Amino acid sequence: MFAAAALGALAQPAFAQSVWERLERGADVVSECAGDVVRHCKGIVPGGGRIKACMLGHLQDMSTACLTALAGPRPTVFSDGDKAVSKRIDMRNVRYIEIFLADIDPVKKGLVAACYGSYGIPVIPADRDTAPQALVAALNMDEIAKKYGVLGASLNGPKLSIADWWEIGIGETRQFGGMELPHTAQLNLSGTANVNDVKPYEPTTIARKSAVNWNKGRTVMVLDAPDGSVWIMKGFQLGLDPKISYEAFMAAGPDNFKKLPPGWKARVATLEQDNLEIPENGIAHIVSDEFFNVYDKTGPGMSNYKP
Repeated sequence: MFAAAALGALAQPAFAQSVWERLERGADVVSECAGDVVRHCKGIVPGGGRIKACMLGHLQDMSTACLTALAGPRPTVFSDGDKAVSKRIDMRNVRYIEIFLADIDPVKKGLVAACYGSYGIPVIPADRDTAPQALVAALNMDEIAKKYGVLGASLNGPKLSIADWWEIGIGETRQFGGMELPHTAQLNLSGTANVNDVKPYEPTTIARKSAVNWNKGRTVMVLDAPDGSVWIMKGFQLGLDPKISYEAFMAAGPDNFKKLPPGWKARVATLEQDNLEIPENGIAHIVSDEFFNVYDKTGPGMSNYKP
């Protein structure tokens, strides 16, 4: 199975930025958050991002006034999926990235991230690479976060798609370095604005109006969780400096996994039928392993089949 355009309107909001800066100078300089800092971050010395990290870890406990102050004006990117149009994409062996733009949602009392996926571009190239290495390597996440006025920006991938096709909502397109990527989903985050800090083997949810299909006969990696749920690999982590190929990973099978939590198991399975995923109520359940490969939950509420 942690995502994530005109300069005048989309520049970093000065109010939202100053709140975080002022918090790092002490608990008493942001009146809306003074009580929250004392209650939840007592004893933490301001500076070095320590107060910020503490506050992000306690968003569920924060007052509405503090959350509203921290969030500031709502970044416009969070409306990019409002008029999404469904599109079916041939995803088998597509190399892709996702960029997540994360910020505070005062209503949900948590972090959410708008997701932009390279697989959503108008035409998949003949070489199946929608995220050229040079363009991905040149991305500057700090600059992207400032450009779009969000708390943080992070890169997922490059990854190799294991599913055969996706049918997904394609929203507004934004510029990221030398690439134009469309909005494709919204992810719920926990305690961090960087999807790469999401803990392995801890399921999370993503708002995604989509269908995903793995064809019958495909050999796939699956994870069995202690609660009986089964998770199927959707994206294999390549990264900018690949350590192992997908073929080698599959050949090694369960021997790859050294950090499975108690009760978790990995296995290679051949699908006896299509695994068609249509998340119930548009909420998909995903999890990452220790290599940052991403898996989707199977079975009731997610798909028609459990491998």
